[in-house]
Amino acid sequence: MHTEQPAEALETADIYRTEPPDVVRRSMKRRIGEQLSTALMPLIRRAARPYLGGEDIADALCVAERLAEDGFAVSLSYWDRGHEPLEKIEAIAIAALSAMASAGAPGYLALKPPALRFSKDAARRIAAVAAPLGLRLHFDSHGSDVVERSNTMLEVMLEEMGPAQLGTTLPGRLTRSRQDAEWVIDRGLNVRVVKGAWPDPSCPGEDLGAGFLDIIDRLAGRARYVAVATHDLKVGHAAIAKLQAAGTPCEIEVLLGMPAKPLLDWAKANGVRVRIYVPYGFGFIVNAVGVLRRNPHLLLAITKAQLARIGR
Repeated sequence: MHTEQPAEALETADIYRTEPPDVVRRSMKRRIGEQLSTALMPLIRRAARPYLGGEDIADALCVAERLAEDGFAVSLSYWDRGHEPLEKIEAIAIAALSAMASAGAPGYLALKPPALRFSKDAARRIAAVAAPLGLRLHFDSHGSDVVERSNTMLEVMLEEMGPAQLGTTLPGRLTRSRQDAEWVIDRGLNVRVVKGAWPDPSCPGEDLGAGFLDIIDRLAGRARYVAVATHDLKVGHAAIAKLQAAGTPCEIEVLLGMPAKPLLDWAKANGVRVRIYVPYGFGFIVNAVGVLRRNPHLLLAITKAQLARIGR
């Protein structure tokens, strides 16, 4: 039987990083990005808050309110530094639940099991807070080597809340996601399907689109609820068509700031619900630069807003 290791023992283990391996390898590039991000923070704080996730849950909820006005549901997720203690990550999650309940935010809270050090006790406490508030919890995906620990946390959480309030993520590129799909279906959990950022050591050449749709085929007609998390119009269209044909409730989910207009336009025209994943916290700093880089028109809008503020 797996027993929890002391938090301090997990603190330095590489497998408990919440970033994909390709990001971890680019440590110098990341440090440069962080320095640039820090330099941009005064501008981002003042002008970009309506467009990006922000530093804390209050910022994220401001974005959620704006998105709700445009008809979008949200999922909120704290992006950690990779070295915060378990107690801090747990406290941030509980504070987020309280703030979401107070704001009546139409969304759920996404958690990163590695940041919670795979603590069953923390999982139980967070679930115990979310359950009476009627809020959903969802696990983001990581590498294949930590899925069992994440699933153990979900089992514990199911003792505190019903499956309708709980979900997890299946990456199409991981071979084991086929069996994990059966595990999810058996427990009646909500599920988000992604292509996946972590490579599968047993099958490094996996076709991401084909793997994604394979998982969709396994879930169609059998899963409680499926979020199709992609920015790819072709894959998103095919996945939604399969799920709808099987009568499975579903939606599109996209990362805030990612260029996905063709998919969003298609979803709106066809009455498909769209959810926006809103990251906040430390990851917001690095993510903000990435979002601005991918959306130069957004940078221009923010700059104009800042100049208008200065000119008042």
